[in-house]
Amino acid sequence: MSRAKLLEVEDLRIELITDHGVVRAVDGVSFTIDRGETVTIIGESGSGKSTTAMGILRLLPDGLAVLSGSARISGVDVVADPKAAAKVRGRSVSLIPQDPMTALSPVHTVADQLGEAIRLRHPGLSKAEVRERGVGLLRQVRIRDPEKRWKAYPHQMSGGMLQRVLIAIALAAEPGLLVADEPTSALDVTVQAGILDLLLELQERTGVGILMITHDLGVARLVSDRIHVMRGGRFVESGPVERIVDAPSEQYTRDLLAAVPALGPWDETVTEESA
Repeated sequence: MSRAKLLEVEDLRIELITDHGVVRAVDGVSFTIDRGETVTIIGESGSGKSTTAMGILRLLPDGLAVLSGSARISGVDVVADPKAAAKVRGRSVSLIPQDPMTALSPVHTVADQLGEAIRLRHPGLSKAEVRERGVGLLRQVRIRDPEKRWKAYPHQMSGGMLQRVLIAIALAAEPGLLVADEPTSALDVTVQAGILDLLLELQERTGVGILMITHDLGVARLVSDRIHVMRGGRFVESGPVERIVDAPSEQYTRDLLAAVPALGPWDETVTEESA
């Protein structure tokens, strides 16, 4: 018998109850993620990509979101059994939130927040063991002087460092699957590259699967094995990263590719004039 995939989504529909009526935000999407694989959902704002991720994690308000279809995380269908989501979140699957500036509590140290995540996974650890494991995680996500940062507050750290702390918190659960919701959108380009490189390194070392949510096809090109292009709650194009990037079949995908910034030719006259 074959091993269950990390994530199996089939005909997922999500309807949101709003003041203006019921909106079908996700309209029948299906995809899978296996160990060591990165699958990216890409689309413009409002396409339904983040709603898909939050629905799979059952982080949408129960009274305002109605889900149908199936979403199996390590074989557990969190659509059929919403209570099961609480059992797999922070264990089989972890979330890397979008904005590191707001995702962490400003009045608690890294030790408080990362330490809590470690205790949830290993409740029997002593304070010294939690610290040792936490400092190790900070070192693993390439934070310099992790012993010092363990005691720091979020305002004492840069945006890139905070994003690394969020990744460490996600890894504290020792998950098989990471859901990364626009993990680099609030960071400058140089820091983005470091975070993406870190995720790929962690994946190579641990075999973790990644569901990447992004509007940036440049990011998707760097990290993905497969890409699903989303528009209006549906996948309009899906395939291996090379085909989607090099030979897209949909105009919408070509428009997304055209929106990726590109360096132009070097213009020496501009340099001379500005000197």
